[in-house]
Amino acid sequence: MTMEVVLFYVAALVSMSSTVLVITRTNATHALIYLIISLLAVAVIFFLLGAPFAAALEVVIYAGAIMVLFLFVVMMLNLGRGSVEQENRWLKPSMWVGPAILTLILLLELIYLIAGSSVTTSGVPVSPKTVGVELFGPYLLAVELASILLLAALVGSYHLGRRYMSARREEID
Repeated sequence: MTMEVVLFYVAALVSMSSTVLVITRTNATHALIYLIISLLAVAVIFFLLGAPFAAALEVVIYAGAIMVLFLFVVMMLNLGRGSVEQENRWLKPSMWVGPAILTLILLLELIYLIAGSSVTTSGVPVSPKTVGVELFGPYLLAVELASILLLAALVGSYHLGRRYMSARREEID
């Protein structure tokens, strides 16, 4: 097996294990952190498959902007019942060992790939038309799958928030 195949399987293993951790975490903040790691692993897989533009979109749009926004919303809602004590428990290093190890694996893979790659550019300036043609050409399926994933996360967060708010209203009444 070539090194790229091994790196693909490592990234797939990181993606699958972090996705399982997303499903099994009872804390919404921890689940979102593992979801971000899963999206980063998918970006590494896109890069390994020869789609660096889709990988960059995955990192910038989904793992970067949208998931961080979800993380801030969950943290601002403070869905947990504990206050300062709960937040202090979250800050313990033992809570960050899992995400840190998975992220370190992905970082080492990317450093290896970027250091060993011979990326050549054509020297043609990138215009919005070029980005659109590339985005909706060979990467159309990747963009649509990522948007479906985003829609599912949005619907899930809406239902969780609605359930939380109705429980809060019942506590007040």
